[in-house]
Amino acid sequence: MALASPYPDVEIPDVSVPEFVLAAGRERPDAPALIDGLKGDTITHGQLSAYVDRVAAALHAKGLRKGDVVAVFCPNTPWYPVVFHGIAAAGCVMSPINSLYTPDEIAFQLRDSGAKILITISLFMDRAAVAVEKSPVDEVIVLDGMEGHANLLDLLGSDAPSPQVDIDPANDLVTLPYSSGTTGLPKGVMLTHRNLVANVAQTRTLIDLQENERIIAVLPFFHIYGLTVLMNQGLAWGATVVTLPRFDLEDFLRTMQDQKITRAFVAPPILVALAKHPIVDNYDLSSLRSILSGAAPLDESLARAVEQRLRKGADTGVTVAQGYGMTELSPVSHTTPDPGLEPPGAEGHEVPKGSVGYAIPNTECRLIDPTTGEDAAPGERGELWIRGPQVMKGYLNNEQATADTVDAEGWLHTGDVAVVDDRGIYTVVDRVKELIKYKGYQVAPAELEAVLLGHPEIADAAVIGVPEKETGEELPKAFVVRAPGSELTEDAVKAYMAEKVAPHKKIRLVEFIEAVPKSAAGKILRKDLKARL
Repeated sequence: MALASPYPDVEIPDVSVPEFVLAAGRERPDAPALIDGLKGDTITHGQLSAYVDRVAAALHAKGLRKGDVVAVFCPNTPWYPVVFHGIAAAGCVMSPINSLYTPDEIAFQLRDSGAKILITISLFMDRAAVAVEKSPVDEVIVLDGMEGHANLLDLLGSDAPSPQVDIDPANDLVTLPYSSGTTGLPKGVMLTHRNLVANVAQTRTLIDLQENERIIAVLPFFHIYGLTVLMNQGLAWGATVVTLPRFDLEDFLRTMQDQKITRAFVAPPILVALAKHPIVDNYDLSSLRSILSGAAPLDESLARAVEQRLRKGADTGVTVAQGYGMTELSPVSHTTPDPGLEPPGAEGHEVPKGSVGYAIPNTECRLIDPTTGEDAAPGERGELWIRGPQVMKGYLNNEQATADTVDAEGWLHTGDVAVVDDRGIYTVVDRVKELIKYKGYQVAPAELEAVLLGHPEIADAAVIGVPEKETGEELPKAFVVRAPGSELTEDAVKAYMAEKVAPHKKIRLVEFIEAVPKSAAGKILRKDLKARL
């Protein structure tokens, strides 16, 4: 049975992402759109539109055309939105690369996406150069300058005419982030202009973001959460987005204080720091009124601990809430509304801290019993299926994975198990899928197993997520079968993996076993491994 959002549908404008996101700012050209949280450099909304046009013109002059892929390997800076929207305005597709990726991981994404240009910074060129040797591109642009490469000033200084591109929002891709989906190796998630426009428009009903607000953007723009919820949502409603290149607690707190941040969109590890670290008390965070957590489950007690610590008076304080989504959903399907924006009939009712709130407008849900394949009974748990305009177009060059995730009726099978109450509030309680969630990142066991098997002293291996008691984070644990005669140690396995994968994918725990339990078909029996814990 399809469960509709308790909110009425909203209109989804039939326009490109730049046209939609930059519209509000054009009415306030002198207002700050982007601020560098460390340096204070500012880009106004008027400058943003002008810069986007020049980047689009420069890329078009380089021969890029509609549908061509441009990979972006950069940390958060005020120039990231300029580059993203410039690529989009040229009709091209931006494929964001995780800033922590190794050369092999970068090369895989360049090759799989078919990227023609890589845009990066000088600090990342050591890894980028190795990746490009393995997966060549037509050009590498280094934004902050490097001999032999075009830079940001070259793009902004282009005198080429503005490109005139006929964009079909419903079908033309705008971004190609990589996700492991519900299982397996990373895949390119094809998101259209309509997907991203829809998701920003859908969340407007629940998030009362005003043009005088300031959002701190420490979650990376290369992650769809950062790209849509922080960057595009903030800019679309004329607010100011304050960027930080990485999470450092003191920089984070100082920036929130000095820039008078009103909203923070974060992941649970940041909330752990806000709840427990003593230096939080050294900063004035009185401007902050909303913290919304996503990318990983948020514990109810942690949310309340942060609220209590940051409370500034009996009737005021910051609200800490949670939302839900995935890359394949652009990313939001559920969120907790701002106070006063509850759906009709639920006014004044608080959403429980452990839940992910309501389905956003234009979104339908089903809960399916994983054992029977039938709709779960009211109040019972089931795999969460979602249908709406934010559902991806599919996985790049992978029809089978697409069919396994989005069925013929348009339902996206999330792999997460949820329950819904009689008010339409959803709580995610478990996962059908095998993915490990570590600090908001998806870690695919199959990918780590493939790397482990590349070690000459490892005969077989399996990886699962193991909950850490203090934070609730899942730590990647490897079960390793040594090759005959090997005396491989736990530290040696960890060191090997640390050289091969990004930091969030590192193996944190190792256990040596005689054999990996498998089914007759050869599938790893992860439930048997979890039973050993």
